[in-house]
Amino acid sequence: MKNKKFISLTISAALLLSPIAFTINAPALNLKVDAVSAASEEAPAATAKPAAKPTAKPTAKPTAKPTAKPTAKPTAKATVKPTAKPAVKPAVKPAATAKPVATAKPVTVKASVYQDGVYVAYGNAYSKGTEGAKVTIKDGKIASVEFMRTNPKLIDNEARTNYQNVWQAYGLMESRLVGKTREQAAAVDAVSGATRSSEGWKLSVDRAFERALKVKPASAVYFDGEHMGVDPEGKYAVYVTYAANQLTDVKVYPMTATGSFVDEKTYTAAQTAAIAAIKPQLLANGVAAVATSGLEADFKAAVKAFWDAQQNATIDNKPTYVDGFYSAYGTARSVGVERADIIIRNGKLVDVKLLRLGTNLIDRGTTAYAGVVKAYAPMTAKFLANGSFFANYDEKVDGISGATESSHSWNEAVERAFEKALKVPTAGQYFDGKFAGVDNQSKVFLLVDIASDKVTAVKVSLFGADKKLIAEDKLSPGQKDFVAKVTADLLANGVNISEIADQTALSTAVKAAMVDAMTNASKLQGEYKDGTFTSFGNAYDKGTNRADVTLRNGKIVDVVLQRVGMNLVDLGSKAYPEVVKAIPQLTASFMAAGTREEAQNVDAISGATSSSTALKAAVDRAFGKAQIVETDKAAYYNGIFIGVSADKSVDVMVTVKNGVPTNMVVYYLDAAGKVKTADQLLEAEKAVKNEIEGTTYGIMHKYGYKPTAFGTNDAEKIVSAKVVEAIKAALESAGK
Repeated sequence: MKNKKFISLTISAALLLSPIAFTINAPALNLKVDAVSAASEEAPAATAKPAAKPTAKPTAKPTAKPTAKPTAKPTAKATVKPTAKPAVKPAVKPAATAKPVATAKPVTVKASVYQDGVYVAYGNAYSKGTEGAKVTIKDGKIASVEFMRTNPKLIDNEARTNYQNVWQAYGLMESRLVGKTREQAAAVDAVSGATRSSEGWKLSVDRAFERALKVKPASAVYFDGEHMGVDPEGKYAVYVTYAANQLTDVKVYPMTATGSFVDEKTYTAAQTAAIAAIKPQLLANGVAAVATSGLEADFKAAVKAFWDAQQNATIDNKPTYVDGFYSAYGTARSVGVERADIIIRNGKLVDVKLLRLGTNLIDRGTTAYAGVVKAYAPMTAKFLANGSFFANYDEKVDGISGATESSHSWNEAVERAFEKALKVPTAGQYFDGKFAGVDNQSKVFLLVDIASDKVTAVKVSLFGADKKLIAEDKLSPGQKDFVAKVTADLLANGVNISEIADQTALSTAVKAAMVDAMTNASKLQGEYKDGTFTSFGNAYDKGTNRADVTLRNGKIVDVVLQRVGMNLVDLGSKAYPEVVKAIPQLTASFMAAGTREEAQNVDAISGATSSSTALKAAVDRAFGKAQIVETDKAAYYNGIFIGVSADKSVDVMVTVKNGVPTNMVVYYLDAAGKVKTADQLLEAEKAVKNEIEGTTYGIMHKYGYKPTAFGTNDAEKIVSAKVVEAIKAALESAGK
């Protein structure tokens, strides 16, 4: 039993804290697995104030009952004993009697009034969403904080979609708050130019501390202020206002299919009637609102949104799950597996992406079976309507016709993603079931059965030169012998298999595939999202370098490198000979490197040093885009980036410094993608170019935030519209 506890702690620490190898010792397997690696906005929110010390238990209870209790107990007070009084013996007889040295008084170390843990809280809501914070509290201080600036669906925006002054406020506020107590955090200065967001984050942090109190004040039921909630399907947003624990106001907003509020001026008669019926019912009865005949679906969505808002307002909110992004796999088969990427808020699924992976465990998208492709949308709708997985899937929900197996596997993936999000984890390090694993160069495919943290069966398959699995009856005698040996070795020794003579590369691939399978089975969420991420190296007046990087479990499993021209079209064999020669070598090096850190150690190719450096930067930026929690939450990467208009007639090169676009250069292109000379430009093109380039270098560019077309005549307006397209494309390329 001692050994089992030690193993559990070791693995958890390794997965959560660092890419350290860990070992499972189980009767069936010894696995050594590497862990995966608006102006100053509008009216400012009220400044967060430290709450009074708890005096009594709450006298009222929130509508929603807590679903879980904190697991950690208050730390007992510890008394430090004073050191013994030192005896001082003078070397010579003193002229006067020496005074005794003062004895240190006992120091009492008080236990923190706050429970260690991760707490999510939001500031006051307004028309564009709200601010939020995921705060890790340790010993009464902020150990780490992740800020959110949410959209109307109450999901965190990418930094660059926010108001420009917020871009740099993330890092500044983080540096000011980490390490602070509640009182110190409340006194931190707001970031100039982002006052409202700064105050919203401070209020979120203060509310997180309030939720962390071991003993809540008698008045602790709801936070005063306006709080928002959205139903998982995104049909309605509801704002609730509490004052002295009383619900004083409710606002109801219908939402568009794209997740924004419907403009009140465009409300249909039906929407106006629905709001008029829903609002008084919610105000009077809350989640017990009685639906008006004919409006049952609207009421159902609005009640869910009200519940969500109420949870955000509840002080003693003890969720079963930790809000955030989670990803998990369903049951693997010889043809591949399903994956679900979800976002959880207040224990409800509020966003989901379903994927069907092939035998190489890379998303097939629209190339999957026709029945599976048709199932994506209806299964997504089912999950959002339910707000979770289906506990009794077979009894409650029919699989999508033509994709029954995938439907069940997606449900299983969503269920496992929820289990990853549990605040109090379930026993064991791995899910029970069948999991696939593939080495990052797709040489070996494994199906691994796990039960109670033990591997009970392994099936080894080999990929052929065509990247398809070789049928068992098509294996050569040598391949059959290899498969038999590694299968037995995996069951006996896990990834610590012996290299088979003359099969070093394939033996290494088997180890990597086993690591991949066990990581896919792990109950802990990795650092990076799986998927394909596109990034660029720094550009210059001949073009730039592009990398399409596919990641799984933080490892590169596919990479496509390109040297592109000013129109961002792949130059292919027309690029410099040295670059053409370097691309396959760099591709092989990045694949062999696998991880973000090792990719940056890849040697530059002689004769193509600049492109090698640019492609390494592109690969690193792709990893940055894949990070679930950004270490440096910024709008843009620093560097030089190209954007092209839709018709590829205009190229704009944008320079980003200190996270903001500072300089822009406009190029007009001919049909072949070549830059036009000055004498080839029309007057309108010159005028637009002068306007864009006539901005002081070193400060935020005039068109660096939400650029719009301009011009004194129709010709200039047509040209500027294309230039703005290119600017937006460049900023998208630069975006994190």
